Amino acid sequence: MPSTKFAGIGFYVPEQVVTNKDLTKYMDTSDDWIRERSGIEERRYGKKHEETPTTMAAAAAKIACERAGITVEEIDFIVFATLSPDYYFPGCGVLLQRELGITNTEIGALDIRNQCSGFIYGLSVADQFIKSGMYKNILLVGAEMHSMGLDFTTRGRNVAVLFGDGAGAVVLQPTEEEGKGVLTTHLHSDGTHAEELSLLSPGSHGGYHFEDKDKFGFPTEEEAPLGEIFVYDNLLENKTYYPYMDGQLVFKKAVTKFPEVIMEALAKTGYETTDIDMLVPHQANLRIAQFVQRTLKLPDEKVYNNIMKYGNTTAASIPIALCEAWEQGKVKEGDLVCLAAFGSGFTWGSALIRW
Repeated sequence: MPSTKFAGIGFYVPEQVVTNKDLTKYMDTSDDWIRERSGIEERRYGKKHEETPTTMAAAAAKIACERAGITVEEIDFIVFATLSPDYYFPGCGVLLQRELGITNTEIGALDIRNQCSGFIYGLSVADQFIKSGMYKNILLVGAEMHSMGLDFTTRGRNVAVLFGDGAGAVVLQPTEEEGKGVLTTHLHSDGTHAEELSLLSPGSHGGYHFEDKDKFGFPTEEEAPLGEIFVYDNLLENKTYYPYMDGQLVFKKAVTKFPEVIMEALAKTGYETTDIDMLVPHQANLRIAQFVQRTLKLPDEKVYNNIMKYGNTTAASIPIALCEAWEQGKVKEGDLVCLAAFGSGFTWGSALIRW
């Protein structure tokens, strides 16, 4: 059975740099306040009406394909991870296919909705396809455009200051080289606290969503279809179209699950933490990454963080950081690389790779 290797990798971030100081124009915050809580100094925002998760993913994908030595026409499957898709539906996978100009082929496109863990989940799925021999050139991307949906007021600052836009992509191929490629992946979830890191509306969770029920003439309780109880959610009034996060709960869960799932991957393959050459964690919060680093007793040179420059780019954060680390020569041929993520759902996962 072949293994799955990273044949090519690329990333794209928008040109516009938004500093912590820039955000003080819109909300009661400060550079010190943001750095202390997250480690973030700046982030990137895409150009409105020009850039989308799909266009950013295409830019990253072209770089990954070039580095893999293939043309985009040779891609035979797409896996697209995002929580901020261009549309509610269809998913971004087919949009990326169109953006790359490969619509006249019989390839498949799969969308992954596992938020911060999306890239790990996508990698695990793609790994199974490669091992089975079903596909030879899988394009796996994570792309986000958070800036289109954040609450840039003091009310929403706890979330708004954290997120940025960007995309990362990898081309995955089979390899027969012994001990190389993806060694193991591990996926977990627990929906107990699903709403504690979420964006609830619009959604099909029991009611109607509209701006003005009288203006749009929606039915009364007696007139409602099938006689169900009428539920009215004024999106503008309740602000349920903005993301919500219980930061303390997320932090407590993350610093527990990150080390657990990393140790699970090491135990499965017989390695120790000292064998890791590079840990690339999801860039959720620098304080979380530092806590995990201390727990695992890893030196600074074995952990790569770039949240300071890009903020939390959710599904894109791991491929962006991995690509940047590789470009800087911090991930080299033969290195044991560990990827790990925790996020909304809650979902979490890890992957161990022999580069």
